[in-house]
Amino acid sequence: MSEPLSSELLGKMNAYWRAANYLSVGQIYLKDNPLLERPLSMDDIKPRLLGHWGTTPGLNFIYVHLNRIIKAHNINMIYIIGPGHGGPGIVANTYLEGSYTEIYPHIEQGEDGIKRLFRQFSWPYGIPSHVAPETPGSIHEGGELGYSLLHAYGAALDNPDLIVTCIVGDGEAETGPCATSWHSNKFLNPITDGAVLPILHLNGYKIANPTVLSRIPQSELEALMRGYGYNPYFIEGSDPTTMHQQMAALLDKVYAEIRAIQKKARDANDPTRPAWPMIVMRTPKGWTGPKEVDGKPVEGTWRAHQVPFSTVHGNPGHLKLLEEWLSSYKPQELFDEQGQFRDEFAEIAPKGRLRMGMNPHANGGLLMQPLELPDFADYEVKIKQPGGTEAEATRVLGYFLRDVMKANLKNKNFRVFGPDETASNRLDAVYEVAEKRWIAETLPVDENLQADGRVMEILSEHMCQGWLEGYLLTGRHGFFSCYEAFIHIIDSMFNQHAKWLKVTCDIPWRKPIASLNYLLSSHVWRQDHNGFSHQDPGFIDHVANKKADVVRIYLPPDANTLLSVGSHCLRSQHYVNLIIAGKQPAPVWLTMEQAIRHCTAGLGVWDWASNDDGDPDVVMACAGDVPTLETLAAVSLLRQHIPDLKIRVVNVVDLMTLQPVAEHPHGLPDEDFDRMFTKDKPVIFAFHGYATLIHRLTYRRTNHGSIHVRGYKEEGTTTTPFDMCVLNDMDRFTLALDAVRRVPRLRQLTDEAMQKFTEKRQAHKLYVSQYGEDLPEVRNWSWSGGGKGATSQDTGGDNV
Repeated sequence: MSEPLSSELLGKMNAYWRAANYLSVGQIYLKDNPLLERPLSMDDIKPRLLGHWGTTPGLNFIYVHLNRIIKAHNINMIYIIGPGHGGPGIVANTYLEGSYTEIYPHIEQGEDGIKRLFRQFSWPYGIPSHVAPETPGSIHEGGELGYSLLHAYGAALDNPDLIVTCIVGDGEAETGPCATSWHSNKFLNPITDGAVLPILHLNGYKIANPTVLSRIPQSELEALMRGYGYNPYFIEGSDPTTMHQQMAALLDKVYAEIRAIQKKARDANDPTRPAWPMIVMRTPKGWTGPKEVDGKPVEGTWRAHQVPFSTVHGNPGHLKLLEEWLSSYKPQELFDEQGQFRDEFAEIAPKGRLRMGMNPHANGGLLMQPLELPDFADYEVKIKQPGGTEAEATRVLGYFLRDVMKANLKNKNFRVFGPDETASNRLDAVYEVAEKRWIAETLPVDENLQADGRVMEILSEHMCQGWLEGYLLTGRHGFFSCYEAFIHIIDSMFNQHAKWLKVTCDIPWRKPIASLNYLLSSHVWRQDHNGFSHQDPGFIDHVANKKADVVRIYLPPDANTLLSVGSHCLRSQHYVNLIIAGKQPAPVWLTMEQAIRHCTAGLGVWDWASNDDGDPDVVMACAGDVPTLETLAAVSLLRQHIPDLKIRVVNVVDLMTLQPVAEHPHGLPDEDFDRMFTKDKPVIFAFHGYATLIHRLTYRRTNHGSIHVRGYKEEGTTTTPFDMCVLNDMDRFTLALDAVRRVPRLRQLTDEAMQKFTEKRQAHKLYVSQYGEDLPEVRNWSWSGGGKGATSQDTGGDNV
């Protein structure tokens, strides 16, 4: 290639790179003497040496070259790095470009600022060693590997002027999510979306082992990338001068190729999938670091991965080696007498919002516009009496989501994500206004596939989650539906996003983003043909472990409450909202007016199903659509057989209301909880998930010792809906028997009730085994008790 850099510009870029490397090493090692104005002493060294050096110089090298290309062409670009432990390099670069000081004025441009920059790194209550929410320009928590390319593509969707450069580490490239994320190019529309430039950074080693992609022939690696649909370019070396010239020429070529692809597609309105360029860059691990320590090679080996030598204290030889290493970057040439980065080097960086540390797409709340939402009440399922009408709750929600999509087509800021389950989960009404995104080949038999589709479907929960996170973090809105059992596939990704939200709550310059909204359907209680493998409600527990500031869990009992919850979640910001709702026909218990009141409170007494007159013998509580059905069926049985039994029915929509208000902002004050659940009466609680969670949430309540929970007990198979309840002892007969057992004045009826309800369960078993469906009295049951009209006791909450 030609040499595009003049000797002057080459010198400045190399100086900039040296400065970034110097600041990176200083962050790992130094707490004082930041510019080596005197010989290093043991007192200058941090007591604990923590961080990662190996990947950092390569990341710094790329950052400097991206700065050149951004400034030359006024490019709107963000930088996502998969090797997240290159954090000191990104901090260093944002400091050099001025972004860091603008956001953190106490880290000023000068010697004292550099000292503070060094001291805070991997220091108690400072900043972590990886790219984190505290890092300007980042939308990617770098503590866990595998998701960078997914975040990059999610950021590029509906951002036609944005280029996302994504550095994929060769260790990260060994993860499953990363391996499949290369297929994201089949979903990127060159007309309406931005571009993603992947740079696979091969430095050869992980923590202690070689990496796979660095140890296969280049011909195989090239074939792999071409097989994924990319046009790969390779660059390799260790000599700075040669590498600077080669990288500059290569980025000029790649940038021109990206713009040519976009111009061709946009001029011809032709979204045919191109072979987007990507770069494979091979440099030594720990480039420019110590070549050898204690007679063992370091640069270019796994020993450079973290801290090349960590025994500086008490080891004068290592202290001298560190001083020589730092001095090799010639800091006095880079920083003036006051410690400011010299103007002749600083000037090569972009300015203002073109700096990657200040790009607003990396602080998506700055760009977020609220969704235009139709009135969810317009989608009400009309009922004449509680439970007298059935509806597929998620199908009703699908009509609402269809019109949310329609209302926001112009703004292009809302997408639906799901692993090939949008139609299965009854949300396919969205296809009426926005089909599925698809840039690969199509056949005449295909349906609902379009290059400009707004529904993102691929059979990878990792990809859906990663795309959605990138979309949200850059200021847009989304909705993710999934089978309940398999949302666990992204447990760890949820962890990282929830932690990001938690940390950014306390970072004032990070603006709130739209909530991550999950709808889990095809749930544990209705897996009639899939069976045991598809029966797991444990994601609720996983979400409940996170900070109350950022998680919400909703279990709407019917279609109208699901509409209310769904609309609320789409309007909310900076949460993870988990909604669990069935897709099968089920009773609608509440009118829309009643549903709104009930969801606003988060839980409440259903007076129409209660006859307690303010002093119940037993409280029958429920959370979830199937538990609600079984609870009400149990209440009807008790009414039939023990007419004078005073029963209070409590339904819980917002699970976190069960916690004390001191534990969760949606929590119910103790006096309200005691008024609703009583201080001393038995509570029979039918719950959608594992019973232990209800005990966790209520263990501090006055009446916790009287709360008896029925939920999923890890029993299941391919069977009928009611038999799933029987297998897990959450059926109406068991719930009714629980009430008889626990009401003191009914103890003499326990044996009779046990006999009767046991016979019912046995009859059910015989019937389903013979006929393959539930008993007619179960299938055809409907609520006929009460008659007061559904109301929900107002607890003063404002949860939904």
